[in-house]
Amino acid sequence: MGTTTAEGGAGAACAIDVPIVGMTCASCVRRVEKALQAVDGVRAASVNLATETAVVETAPGGVDAGRLADAVRRAGYDVPTRTHTLRIDGMTCASCVGRVEKALARVPGVLTASVNLATEAAQVQALASVDPATLLAAVERAGYGARAADDADGAAAAGSGAATEPDAQRRRDALAVLAAAVLTLPLVLPMALMPFGVDAMPPAWLQWLLATPVQFVFGARFYVAGYKAVRASAGNMDLLVALGTSAAYGLSVFQWWHHAEHGMPHLYFEASAAVITLVLLGKWLEARAKRQATDAIRALQALRPQRARVQRADGSEVEVPLAQVRVGDLVRVRPGEKLAVDGIVVEGRTHVDESLLTGESLPVAKGPGDRVTGGAVNGEGALTVRATGVGAESTLARIIRLVESAQAAKAPIQRLVDRVAAVFVPVVLVVAVLAFAGGAWWTGDAEAALINAVSVLVIACPCALGLATPAAIMAGTGVAARHGILIKDAQALELAHRVTHVAFDKTGTLTEGRPRLIAVEAADAGREREVLGLAAALQARSEHPLARAVVEHAQAEGLAPPAADAVQALAGRGVEGRVDGRRLWLGSSRLRDERALDVGALAARAAALEAEGRTLAWLAEAGGDGTSRLLGLLAFGDRLKPTAADAVARLRALGVQVVLLTGDNAGSAQAVARRLGIDEVRAQVLPADKARVVGDLKAGGATVAMVGDGINDAPALAAADVGIAMATGTDVAMETAGITLMRGDPRLVAAAIEISRRTTAKIRQNLFWAFAYNVVGIPLAAFGLLNPVIAGAAMALSSVSVVSNALLLRRWRPPAGQGDATPPAAAGGTALAGPLAR
Repeated sequence: MGTTTAEGGAGAACAIDVPIVGMTCASCVRRVEKALQAVDGVRAASVNLATETAVVETAPGGVDAGRLADAVRRAGYDVPTRTHTLRIDGMTCASCVGRVEKALARVPGVLTASVNLATEAAQVQALASVDPATLLAAVERAGYGARAADDADGAAAAGSGAATEPDAQRRRDALAVLAAAVLTLPLVLPMALMPFGVDAMPPAWLQWLLATPVQFVFGARFYVAGYKAVRASAGNMDLLVALGTSAAYGLSVFQWWHHAEHGMPHLYFEASAAVITLVLLGKWLEARAKRQATDAIRALQALRPQRARVQRADGSEVEVPLAQVRVGDLVRVRPGEKLAVDGIVVEGRTHVDESLLTGESLPVAKGPGDRVTGGAVNGEGALTVRATGVGAESTLARIIRLVESAQAAKAPIQRLVDRVAAVFVPVVLVVAVLAFAGGAWWTGDAEAALINAVSVLVIACPCALGLATPAAIMAGTGVAARHGILIKDAQALELAHRVTHVAFDKTGTLTEGRPRLIAVEAADAGREREVLGLAAALQARSEHPLARAVVEHAQAEGLAPPAADAVQALAGRGVEGRVDGRRLWLGSSRLRDERALDVGALAARAAALEAEGRTLAWLAEAGGDGTSRLLGLLAFGDRLKPTAADAVARLRALGVQVVLLTGDNAGSAQAVARRLGIDEVRAQVLPADKARVVGDLKAGGATVAMVGDGINDAPALAAADVGIAMATGTDVAMETAGITLMRGDPRLVAAAIEISRRTTAKIRQNLFWAFAYNVVGIPLAAFGLLNPVIAGAAMALSSVSVVSNALLLRRWRPPAGQGDATPPAAAGGTALAGPLAR
């Protein structure tokens, strides 16, 4: 069941089905009913525990579904929602966008509706009870075609509009432009020769014969779309073109029939035909440009193989459709083929080209145990891959969804355009009427005044206003994706250009994230192996990078750590547990200070290691009286990424202040900061406190971007104005962040800020030109300073120029690498030379 509206009117009462999750008993029902009935505009609410649905009857005018959902959530329950992607056909300008959005927003149960002219798509968030057919019907009542985007046409339907238009239709459009131009040329060419004293104008009957098919055959689309707009009590570009060209054509027929006996009257068939031809040409060029703007989506879609070669249990291979591959299957990939799934290499060695996924230009070596990504191109060797991600859960599918989401969304700046578009066509119609009435009264020449009004109608450019922002966003997010920068939404794109501070997590972001054990120090000389064994016992079951480094080094030293029990993680500080009956803890310098551990003779050695940039962990035995006795310390080193210093330099060149945000001790953090040229350091910050530090920076007036890669970075990524996640990290970080970097190169942070600035600049340029065309052109046309042909050419040019200007973003490239500014060993030194060497 969906939603019903009495009489179907905008102000009629309606019943909204609200799905509810979490109710368990009759008291839950009463609580939800009470919460819903407290919402202004709700007449009655009836909750059904069995169906987990509330039927809400509203007063005329309805109630915003978001308020109902909020009321249920405040009562302690959840309201499931669903996002629908619709393909919209027939939109031509910003006025169409506003009309479709209003039609969708009026559907009971719809929370938000965002329509994008450039992608010809609508993103609708609604209660889960809303039937998609209801949304389609609402769009059709508004005068447009609509269909749901399914998996088969998914990426294009959500993110590329013109990219899904059949080739046959594109050919028909091109032929229509060509045929209209052939018929119009004999009418326009003599006008161009008149200034030279050449009178080659065809007779009136021939002008009529040439102009009529252009007006009513090739221009039929404007009449159809204009009629639909009028039927929906709205206006759009098509209505303006239809009215303007019909006025010029009708005036010409009137002049021909009523004044032919007085000689050849001045006719305007060339104006009506030329305007329609130029507008058709402009729409064709615009469609081509929009198709180029969606190259990124099509390139990503082309990476998806349709079939995969699955290895059976007996070792034989069978080729199956990709949809039949399951997680855990062994997939064979021959040299030169695209990888069909995400997975782990089980057998074989090769080099893999991931350039279209990550922007990495050089092939990457892969062997047993390495992860590979579906869509990458296999090089010289055959591989056997165990599938870990297939279908919608693959990395490629997630990349496509992110790019689609960004291209289909609206930037906040678009709100200004939407307000203008809502009144644009009515204002233009009023100006045209005033131009005709005022011109006829002032000059007494009704014919000239009518032509001025025609010029006003045809020069108005609502389509340029509608395309200015989405065209730039499509081009900007597309070129960013080709270089390994995935921008989740338009808001992140628009905010990134204002970033003043970038806060970097250290491990895995500025460093390689593979720390090694550098030194083991014992409080009692000669007991280093015991310290290592006890530490390895506490860390045996941990997946923390430092824990893995301890365990791996203990194995390399031939140690078999004893079993540990009652092991407990100390969030952001370390771990504690029992080993051979002894209660031990291993943790950071923060934990050392909290437990007032006396470091004794190791203090000097610890200070020296911190000065070298080492990360320290202290091992101690807890006594029954609450005190702890030092057993030893472990020092870790993690190599700085070769591009880290260059990344910091590029950000500073952009005027961005860099902050190092880490849980490491102050000495290690300061050593890294000195090597990288970072001025501000926040050390010994617990994971839970990273978000607080970001909040403090924002409270000081900064616009903050947080860069991280781990689960513990997710709160800070969410708290920042712009979260930037390394795709080499965890899925949680990627889902939280507004921008994802597909390879672990910190230089991409500066590149992301730069492409945001370039895209924002293009949006502003486009809006300037879109408004300029109208602000300058409409008054000139109203005062008779533009004839209809020039006005039509200007209108056609406006859309094409806006999209073409946006396409200049496709030429953007991240700055070329400057070489490795920091030696790989700068932050980590060398591995232990011998058994537990210092």
